[in-house]
Amino acid sequence: MATIALALALITLGQEPAKAAPPPAVMKAALGGLCSADFTVKDADGAPVYAAMIHVRVRYGAMGVKRADLEIGTGSDGKARIEGLPEKARPLEYDIKKDDRKASAEQNVDEKCQATFEVTLK
Repeated sequence: MATIALALALITLGQEPAKAAPPPAVMKAALGGLCSADFTVKDADGAPVYAAMIHVRVRYGAMGVKRADLEIGTGSDGKARIEGLPEKARPLEYDIKKDDRKASAEQNVDEKCQATFEVTLK
């Protein structure tokens, strides 16, 4: 009986817990808004791209006088998130780069405050 209990204990301990997906890289822009942009960056083969740089210049406020340059890199899962974007701003043009590969995405926060982008670098 003790042998069976010992065997069950060893089997239970030998099992690895399921690994949770790593959380995406998050930038809290704190530009006074509730808008956000979620990115998933992949290469031409569909594999996630680590450390792809996402850059955007945010122009907001009266006549777009206030400006902020934001930049974030993707995590090992190819994901990144920017939070705290203003609800009223000029259209945002995101430039995504990794080595010599590039892509772009556009967000108009007036029309789509919570945006999701699936980007393939070419």
